[in-house]
Amino acid sequence: MDSEYIKQLLERYWQCETSPQEEAELCSYFLRADVPAHLLRYKAWFVYREEQQKIHLDKDFDQKVLKQIRQPVVKASPLSIWTHFTPLLKAVAVVAVMLSLGTVMRHTLFADDNGVIMPDTIGRQITTPSVAFSTEDTEEHNSLSLDSLKRIEPPKKPIKR
Repeated sequence: MDSEYIKQLLERYWQCETSPQEEAELCSYFLRADVPAHLLRYKAWFVYREEQQKIHLDKDFDQKVLKQIRQPVVKASPLSIWTHFTPLLKAVAVVAVMLSLGTVMRHTLFADDNGVIMPDTIGRQITTPSVAFSTEDTEEHNSLSLDSLKRIEPPKKPIKR
């Protein structure tokens, strides 16, 4: 074959424009012993390609692979009714806790007489009077002040200082 024709075929081969027959021509050209020196650099590629096409898998390759892939079938265990309802029971418990905390907070922050309950420094809770003190010294004001002070609960245990 003409070396110029082989150069054109190689050009088309690297651009993936050759037919299978032309690729076979290139392969047979580079597998023979007398390849010109300026084309010797392509010979290794075609020799390698030919050797790789000769390599085939064993006949039992598929069976070996499938044997390694297949895993024993595990049967599912039957689920009880509790396992089905566990997420629902957890959600109900969370809602119950939240409602309980809301109720406790509402009762600890506001007394029955709409006075605000304030914690003291020791941890007891005392109700503050709802009547503000003023500088008036009238009898009506004094009676209101005394009434509001009577509503304060005395401490149950004496405070040790």
